[in-house]
Amino acid sequence: MIEFAESGLPQGDEDLRWGLGDVAIGIFASLILSAVLGSLVLAAAGWKSSADTPIWGLALLQIPLWAGYLGAVAFAGSKGRGVTSDFGLRMRAFDAPLGLAAGVFCQLLLLPLIYAPIFFLTGTDNTELSKPAEQLAERTDGNFSWVLFALLVGILAPVVEELFYRGLLLRSLEKRRMPIWAAVLVSSIVFAGMHLQALQFPGLLLVGLLAGTLAAVTGRLGPSIWLHIGFNMTTVVALFMNMGT
Repeated sequence: MIEFAESGLPQGDEDLRWGLGDVAIGIFASLILSAVLGSLVLAAAGWKSSADTPIWGLALLQIPLWAGYLGAVAFAGSKGRGVTSDFGLRMRAFDAPLGLAAGVFCQLLLLPLIYAPIFFLTGTDNTELSKPAEQLAERTDGNFSWVLFALLVGILAPVVEELFYRGLLLRSLEKRRMPIWAAVLVSSIVFAGMHLQALQFPGLLLVGLLAGTLAAVTGRLGPSIWLHIGFNMTTVVALFMNMGT
């Protein structure tokens, strides 16, 4: 049986002035910034849509989205005791092997198990599931593009998303005295839903549940960040090998 810590919040959390309002600000800001600045970047570069955008252009388009998330985390932390203390941005030596192993295990073993019945019931297959990542990988045109792709998908996205969803959102739910298991579940549903990909939702929900559980059990983001990195980098490596054959 998994034993959750009583709370990942620092002692005296009644003095913390951040919460779900900051989460809403982060989501709203990320969507608005992505829409407005993304349109400006596309127009300035002469790209008709994100489908015509090279990998380095997509990296630029991620900046407004992540700026909204990170801005909300930083703003919330400024109203408390800082990002490190309030949201558990800490790591220990064994977080990396633990998280990476869990991420690879989730991608290679758990994901096929949960998607087998989904594929059967919906008439889809793994090709549809991996299409978004494959379409992104197809825009790479050299070693630099692959390095940028790995950095974007495999490292930066996990760090930013864990800070926002398992840091700010999860702990804001805990701060509302929601049971920790429920906070993990709700934050995972929001995390998966914000990707706006119906077929990928179950897999993203699984990642959110595992990452949220690690964050709740350990009281820090180190293990969940490395799990997310391991999960995403497994996809990056698989795509690189497939594109090279």
